[in-house]
Amino acid sequence: MVDISGKDQVKRKSKATGFIKLESESVERIKSGNVEKGDVLSVAQTAGIMAVKNTPGIVPLTHPIPITGADIDFEFEDEGIKVTVNVESKGQTGVEMEALTGLMSTLLTIWDMVKFYEKDGEGQYLNTRIEDIKVLEKVKE
Repeated sequence: MVDISGKDQVKRKSKATGFIKLESESVERIKSGNVEKGDVLSVAQTAGIMAVKNTPGIVPLTHPIPITGADIDFEFEDEGIKVTVNVESKGQTGVEMEALTGLMSTLLTIWDMVKFYEKDGEGQYLNTRIEDIKVLEKVKE
């Protein structure tokens, strides 16, 4: 682990985004709350926030830092859902890994909850994929 003891504690923010491509039936099921496993967006949001808070246990060599805020937004598009994760901290190191970890957990949870609807008759995934993962913002104030 890198020694960060010489760094000042300052407010830090990061925003990460990604997209999960889904079948239109899955998107409609999520919108209408008709997914057998439950409320997809609530479960995915909870999973994402838990991942943000537990990043040091998931990504080796990341520092445990105080998370002062985490927010996850969903935007429906014709072919899937765009997810944006915002994370804030007051600490000695950035929070982009926390934002990315929360993002991936959110996207994976969506996939898991609708995977039944995403397969063809032989159990193969049709067009499901996670794409366009990126850090949009990394701010130190």
